[in-house]
Amino acid sequence: MSIQSAPPSVAPSRQSRQELLVELAAEFAETAAEHDRSGIFPVANLDRLRQAGLVGLTVPVAYGGAEADLSDVVEVLGTIARGDPSTALVLAMTYLIHAHYGRSGEWPEEAYAPVARSTVEEGAMVNGLRVEPDLGTPARGGIPATTGRWTGDGWELTGHKIYSTGAPVLRWMLVWGATDPASDPVGDAASQEQPESSQEQPKSREPRVGTFLVPADAPGIEIIRTWDHFGMRATESHDVVFNRVRLDAGAGIALTPVSKLKDPAAAGSNIASWNGLAISAIYLGVAEAARDWLISFLHERVPSNLGKPLASLPRFQAAVGEIDVTLTTIRMLVETTAREVDAGKAVLASSGSAVKSVVTNAAINVVGQAVALIGNPGLTRANPLERHYRNVLCGRVHTPQDDAIHAAAGRALLTR
Repeated sequence: MSIQSAPPSVAPSRQSRQELLVELAAEFAETAAEHDRSGIFPVANLDRLRQAGLVGLTVPVAYGGAEADLSDVVEVLGTIARGDPSTALVLAMTYLIHAHYGRSGEWPEEAYAPVARSTVEEGAMVNGLRVEPDLGTPARGGIPATTGRWTGDGWELTGHKIYSTGAPVLRWMLVWGATDPASDPVGDAASQEQPESSQEQPKSREPRVGTFLVPADAPGIEIIRTWDHFGMRATESHDVVFNRVRLDAGAGIALTPVSKLKDPAAAGSNIASWNGLAISAIYLGVAEAARDWLISFLHERVPSNLGKPLASLPRFQAAVGEIDVTLTTIRMLVETTAREVDAGKAVLASSGSAVKSVVTNAAINVVGQAVALIGNPGLTRANPLERHYRNVLCGRVHTPQDDAIHAAAGRALLTR
């Protein structure tokens, strides 16, 4: 499903952007329930974001993007998530890819440039496809079963990915896979550049693991519509199957011998912080939308035996006050940490993950409080609060998960 749109708009200034974000969130909220029920991604939202100059927010300036910092990213994602968190999550994946690879220099120019320019000019979405049916999430270690076989002039990719966020609207898929040692012409200590002939260098004795850059319209790709989830239903995070997908020689990026792979838990502090804070901002936005709905409900609900709105009762005032204090505190945590990352302060690799754990759990508790406060209406499908509750619960299973965060923090403290 490609996005056809007009030329991109210039990215707005910070002040006008905030006003625009509020407007877009309100617009997206109007169709969020419809897309939640259907499980179909709101494609029109992406075109609106592209027109607003927001899709290429983290693309480097050299490619026409805004090269925005993390503070900008959490502001955009948090506000958009108030209207439609599924849109915010798909957008976040594109932001994170460009924030990392556009600045790290890990990609060759000829591989990254088309991805960057298509995101800015056409609103092209990109995401990394990593999770597999048997392996599960690579954040807990392991080697992918998805395999790239060298054909002499390129790669042939075969494999199966699950939980592929935004699969039908992606233009580019960054597929985590391993080379087939029997065909891989590059020796363990060789350059990452691919030879013109498979006979030029000795065969590798072990698979190399890395990313295969795959155009989403390449022949041999099948999207299996398996996503029928409790929450974040409109993300369309379906299975994607690659059946001998032919790729050019430069499609294999940063392929590293298995024996030289780094511990997944030892990710660089910068990208770990970006990921943790981007996810935090989205689920914080969901909780803030739930708070806003609750306030409106309490003003509008006038029981006949009371004769005045529930908002006038001290019990509800105290409860809403507690909710707002929690949300204000975790928002300060997200924004302060983002500013520290942007300022280049020494942020531990675990900081972004720690913030993600605290924020998502607090957000879940807040929405749960709102549901308990109003009773049955809170779980009625016609009310947005029920959808917000389902959506915010997804923060608990979003990588990194709490047990991994806590274990890493404990190891760091107890093995000094």
